Amino acid sequence: MNQLRTFVRVDGHLLRVSVAGDGPPILLIMGLGGNIEMWAPLERELHERGFQTIAYDASGTGHSPPRLVPLRPHGLARQAAHLLDALGVPDADVLGVSFGGGIAQELALRNPHRVRHLMLASTMCGLGGVPGTPVALSLLATPLRYYSPRFLQTTARCMYGPVADPDGNLMHQQINARRSRPPSLWGYVSQLYATAGWTSLPWLHRITAPALVITGAKDPIIPPINAQILGARIPNATVHVVADAGHLLLMDRAVECAELITRFVRAERR
Repeated sequence: MNQLRTFVRVDGHLLRVSVAGDGPPILLIMGLGGNIEMWAPLERELHERGFQTIAYDASGTGHSPPRLVPLRPHGLARQAAHLLDALGVPDADVLGVSFGGGIAQELALRNPHRVRHLMLASTMCGLGGVPGTPVALSLLATPLRYYSPRFLQTTARCMYGPVADPDGNLMHQQINARRSRPPSLWGYVSQLYATAGWTSLPWLHRITAPALVITGAKDPIIPPINAQILGARIPNATVHVVADAGHLLLMDRAVECAELITRFVRAERR
């Protein structure tokens, strides 16, 4: 399997990028504070199914230096498009999770020619959507889960919902990935700033890419009703609710989600 990890200069700022696997490219856009390593369970499954993955640390997360002036979602989508330019990738399937799902929506709106298929997981439309539980949202507001394994283990169920991880392998991998490359405080605050007041609700009907919306039935951060809102507003969208899954379903249910993604993309290409 081909794999490349490097730094790419995009609009004058360095981004740490991972390109791995062989096949049609899928651009992976991570959630709040996340880094490349957190994609590992899903990436393995996608590579086995014949996809290439392109993942990157957003500014101020992982090993990518923070920006002095933070970007709003449309600017973050422009950055993602310019990353594809820098890598010589004309278009790609796009998968955004949680916070990254908002960036993926902006990318599909503003650069429709770059997005072959849009896949949204554990995400919402911003304002106009249904917020999560107060406890989950208050825990999400702090980056402490990236610095303290004990804090993450103690709060994971309240924050993320159920995790089918009997051997503790997923949580161990997530703790190691988060702790080894935590976001900078400014990087985390910058992403929180990007979400403030943002909404895609007025323009979701303008997205032309075929869309797959995946949600966990027991996600306390982004309740599954938000997937139904996205599915109702995006013209060519399919919604799939994963039973007994929480916010981390892409990693916790990597095999199931990779199968959903594979069937969706291949069916649309016929």
